[in-house]
This record gives sequence, structure tokens and C-alpha cells, in this order.
Amino acid sequence: MSKFDEKVALYKKFMDDRDIRSNTDLLTAVTKGLGPSIYKKDAETVSGTDPKELETVKKNFLMKKLGLADSAELDKAIDDVMERIGRSERNKYRAVVYYMLVKKFDKESVYGM
Repeated sequence: MSKFDEKVALYKKFMDDRDIRSNTDLLTAVTKGLGPSIYKKDAETVSGTDPKELETVKKNFLMKKLGLADSAELDKAIDDVMERIGRSERNKYRAVVYYMLVKKFDKESVYGM
């Protein structure tokens, strides 16, 4: 199993452990879109309590990547995802957060799904 496949399996298990339904093909595509950042501990995760980090998720992912307009709905979606994963969870994997946001906004088409 490649290092990439190991990461996808880790994220899938993380989601399964929390009863978060997932589509492996979409999870793989989202993970691939993150490039080498998945191999860097700090870049691999999202801090759910750092306003700067959450703003980065909103601007760089939701607005730039998914093409969504800035609105309070984006902040609420990020907050909902953080709540669903669990506020006390230290490892909020970026691939999982992004996957959940893609599903929340029905933007699977960005990844060819």
C-alpha cells in the first residue's frame, strides 16, 4: 500500500469511527487535491479553534476552490463540520473537513463526481 493509500485509509477510518458516511472515490479525490500537505503534520490538520485557520478554510477552499460567495452560511457550514467531527478532537484532518464541506454544498462536480 502506498503512503497516499495509507492516508486515505486513515481518513476513511477516522470518518467511520465517527459514523460519518463517506464515498471513497470522493475522499480520494479531495485528498489528492491537497497534494503533499497531507504528509506534513501541521498542514494535514485544521485547528477548529483558530479564527485565522478557519478563515483560510473559508477563503482558500470554499471560495477559491469551490467557487462559493462569501456569506455567513460559509462560516456556519465550517462550524457545523467542526461540531460534527467533535470540538475536542485534536486531529481534524483537512481532507475530512474539506470532504464534509464538499458534501454539504453539493460541490462533488469540482472533483469530477
